[in-house]
Amino acid sequence: MHEIEILDRRFSVYLTEEEIQGRITALAEKINDDLKGRDVLFFGILNGAFLFAADLFRQTTLNAQISFIKLASYDGTTSSGKIKELIGWNEDITGKTVVVLEDIVDTGSTLERIIGELTLRKAVEVRICTLLFKPEAYLKDIPIDYIGFEIPNSFVVGYGLDYDGYGRNLNAIYKLIK
Repeated sequence: MHEIEILDRRFSVYLTEEEIQGRITALAEKINDDLKGRDVLFFGILNGAFLFAADLFRQTTLNAQISFIKLASYDGTTSSGKIKELIGWNEDITGKTVVVLEDIVDTGSTLERIIGELTLRKAVEVRICTLLFKPEAYLKDIPIDYIGFEIPNSFVVGYGLDYDGYGRNLNAIYKLIK
């Protein structure tokens, strides 16, 4: 499937399943090396990061836990710029190393909100891991520790990412055809 249609839009393959899985393995190895011996809590950001979080977490060898929080900022194919907390924070993170798992970082507004919360809750260290990063769209100064792929500022779908709720179940990542 090189091209697909979701609702009223057409998309073409951008990253294959093999490319994605290979990069996740490399990210997991780096995280395992960097955080060895620490008490780690992974926070997957729902909905988009659920596949990435699961695949990465299964490859970790750390003394670690995983949980999920849900924040939303997209409306159709563009970021709304407004972050809505939908599912709250339940874990005690005092003194823990937290790794935030994001599907995609574009403007950085979601990250800014998450870092603020984690700082208030006294995480000893916060690391950011994203499958996709859009440097052209990034507006913040928050360092991103682990990046799967840098991509252009285009709309993508698949492997957890959606277009109006559809396309999350695709094994590859597809880019919007203009």
